[in-house]
Amino acid sequence: MASTSSNKNYLAVPPRWLHCPRKGKFMPFKTPLDNKYNDQVPEECRFDIHMFFHILKNYKVKMGLVIDLTNTTRFYDKTIIEKEHACKYVKLQCRGHGETPSVEQTKAFIQVYTVPMDSTELGSLSYHTLLKKWIGGKQRISNSNFILAVEERPPGIYKDDYLLELFTRYGDKQDTPPAPVLPDWCTECDDTDNDENPVPNSDGGKKKRELIKKNASFMDGLVTGVIQVTRQPQLGQIQHHVQDMCKWNGSGFPGSQPVSMDMQNIKFLSQKPYKVSWKADGTRYMMLIEGKDQVYCIDRDNTVFHIPNLVFPKRKDLNSHVGGTLIDGEMIIDKVDDKPIPRYLIYDIIKFEGIDVGGTELSRRFLCINKELIGPRHELIKQGRLDRMKEPFSVRAKFFWEISTVKNILDGKFSQELSHEIDGLIFQPEPDPYLSGRCLSVLKWKPPNMNSVDFKLKIVREEKTGMLPETKGYLFVGQYEPPLAEIKVTKELKEFDNKIIECSWDPTANQWKFMRQRTDKSFPNSYSTAMGVCESIKNPITKERLFEFIEKYGWRPKPQKRPHDPSQHTASSDRELMPPPVKAVKH
Repeated sequence: MASTSSNKNYLAVPPRWLHCPRKGKFMPFKTPLDNKYNDQVPEECRFDIHMFFHILKNYKVKMGLVIDLTNTTRFYDKTIIEKEHACKYVKLQCRGHGETPSVEQTKAFIQVYTVPMDSTELGSLSYHTLLKKWIGGKQRISNSNFILAVEERPPGIYKDDYLLELFTRYGDKQDTPPAPVLPDWCTECDDTDNDENPVPNSDGGKKKRELIKKNASFMDGLVTGVIQVTRQPQLGQIQHHVQDMCKWNGSGFPGSQPVSMDMQNIKFLSQKPYKVSWKADGTRYMMLIEGKDQVYCIDRDNTVFHIPNLVFPKRKDLNSHVGGTLIDGEMIIDKVDDKPIPRYLIYDIIKFEGIDVGGTELSRRFLCINKELIGPRHELIKQGRLDRMKEPFSVRAKFFWEISTVKNILDGKFSQELSHEIDGLIFQPEPDPYLSGRCLSVLKWKPPNMNSVDFKLKIVREEKTGMLPETKGYLFVGQYEPPLAEIKVTKELKEFDNKIIECSWDPTANQWKFMRQRTDKSFPNSYSTAMGVCESIKNPITKERLFEFIEKYGWRPKPQKRPHDPSQHTASSDRELMPPPVKAVKH
């Protein structure tokens, strides 16, 4: 009985589906449901893939691309679209249900429908889900646009939070219209996601359940003594606390993510002051410091590790321990006298003792790191009160310099004297605060031959009529259903099936080349990130081009007029400021 009940829940008709209009003129349409839902759907309410394409045929419209924005695959079989109706199909997963599409999801959608998938004319475009009609906006929106949208497919957008987000992003927040009166068909509840899982309360209630990666390894086991936190409620409390400190409303890792430098965003270096640092070939971890023996590292999978014996004394009282602090950085393995030395490099700070340091400019954040975290540790070491042999790894601050030093970082002694590999540069805007998620103003530069994408590899054996069986290596990115690319399957590659692998582009062979497995990641790069890297590969910024741009166009403070020195006043200058009165003419 439990199995039957569970299956019925899985096949439940989505909320507000029955009487929602089937389609609009621009071709937004509600999610088709195939015949396994017929026992729940009256005949007059049915709407499946075949009906949709039959409607198009009556209108003499050729559909070239369907974009599925639901967060599930249970509603219909996508192969019907691709094989029986010869139409391309793309899936961009949007969670919905109390969560508006992210900026990244919006950009991915825009890229899909504005860039042809091949040289073939795609014809019309359609997309579906009950709550994504607005996601494709590229231009500013006004109330007149909103009224047109309502007229095209009444009642238009009927959720207050969607309207607010739409006008905040693409118009004026103050112009947000009130949500329209709900139609008669919008009566079902909206407290489940597309797979009938309960959705948490969006009004400050429980957050979404986090992924728990079992048997995770800190630095692939190269650092001993570190223990994964798996026990609840401790794990969830740490994850949510870090997200709250970052003002991150979603689930998952809340750290700031740079974007690849390309020919468009390199101009940012001329628009405001930036600082530059080397990009280490390390592993990203945020670090939460809550008190003595309460230090935790959080990786990209939002896995939490307890770091024992790592000490951060207070500057004003070395006997007390820092708490309420969140920093960002990376673990690297330095080679010193052929011995591996694990080190954590701090390159940013979000909170210090509960204070929102992340909201200040970069230089102030680094002042805090060096003065309040690194300095007190050095003082304890000088006093012989910190036993570094008990610590799992050492801690250092990572330096940032003026962008004019970029040539010295890459070509000078610095890179030769560094005890770990450099695989690029990071450019941070000096005046900007720390921002969680994908940050368009924080730029990463890599040499063209080192630009890479983290894919999910799926190895498939395909057998086609009249052809020999063939083994294919498909490369997938996040929020995008078809494989983005292929890779040649080798004996070595077969062991990484269904794993996350880092690949670089080989222009000579005109194909993707395997670099390494990303054991620190459970998910591939998003579609937008992958497209950004591909743009960098297509139009590379070489080292020479980067040097030239910074030298010619790099931001420099505007020259200020020197203040007038009163001591330099002369009689003539005084006369210029206050000339003598005109002599009276004698008669």
